[in-house]
Amino acid sequence: MMSRMETIAPPRPQVSASASRAPVGPAKVKATAVSVFYGEKQALFDVSLDMPEKSVTSLIGPSGCGKSTFLRSINRMNDTIPGCRVTGEIAIDGENINDKSIDPVLLRAQVGMVFQKPNPFPKSIFDNVAYGVRLHGLASSKKDLEQIVETSLHKAGLWDEVKDRLAAPGMSLSGGQQQRLVIARAIAVSPEIILMDEPCSALDPIATAKIEELIDELKANYCIIIVTHSMAQAARVSQQTAFFHLGKLIEAGPTEQIFTNPRDTRTQDYITGRFG
Repeated sequence: MMSRMETIAPPRPQVSASASRAPVGPAKVKATAVSVFYGEKQALFDVSLDMPEKSVTSLIGPSGCGKSTFLRSINRMNDTIPGCRVTGEIAIDGENINDKSIDPVLLRAQVGMVFQKPNPFPKSIFDNVAYGVRLHGLASSKKDLEQIVETSLHKAGLWDEVKDRLAAPGMSLSGGQQQRLVIARAIAVSPEIILMDEPCSALDPIATAKIEELIDELKANYCIIIVTHSMAQAARVSQQTAFFHLGKLIEAGPTEQIFTNPRDTRTQDYITGRFG
C-alpha cells in the first residue's frame, strides 16, 4: 500500500495572469537543429525552438540539462570556450548568427546578457551604464550620453535610487540594485534581445520581486529569454516555457499549458517535483 507522501503530488507553481497569455508576435529568434559539443562530448542535441518578440521565454530543467549552453549559443558566447562547436542554425530576424559575416562583438550589442551573479564593472554607476554606449560610439555628445544613461536607469527601475550618486562605485549598491544596474548597462546599447541566466538566484525575495516586475515591464519592448531553476518564477514571468532534460528539448509551449497540461510525462514529473 502506497504511503500518503507517495500519493500526494507537490502543488504546481501558480501561473500569473501575465504568464497565462500565450506568446504574441512572430519569432524573433529561431533555433533549428542546434547541437553543441565540448570536444568529444555532446551537451545539446538537435534543439529547435522559436522565441517570440516582445515576450518572455523561460528555459527550465534540472542542473546540467543544457539550458545555459543553449542560452549562450544565442549570442555566441560559446565561441569563447576552447573546443566548443555549435552545429545547426540560430537565426535572429531570419539572419544566421553563425554566418562568417557576423561580427560577434556587434551581435552581443544586439543580444544583451545578464548573468547569475551581478557583475558591475569596477567603475562608477554612470560609467557602468555608459560603457557600452562609448564602446560602440552610440552617443554623439556628452548630453546625449547623459540622456541615454538616465533613460536606461529609468527603464531598469533604478534612477530614483541612484540619481544623486551617479559617481559612486557600482559595487557600492546592494545585490538587487547591482543586478538592475547590469540590466541598465545591457539595455543602454539598445539591444533587441535580452538573455538572463538565473538573474535572481543570488538575490533575496524582495530584490527578486523587483527584478521580476522589471522583466514584466521590459517584455513590452524586448525579446527576453531566461534560464531559471525556479519553476514558480517561470510561471510568474514567462509567456512561453521550454523544458530541457539531458541535453534535449523535451517540449515547449505556452507557459499555462506546460504547467497545467504538459504533453510529456517527463515534463509532468519535473514540474510536480518527482525529479530535478
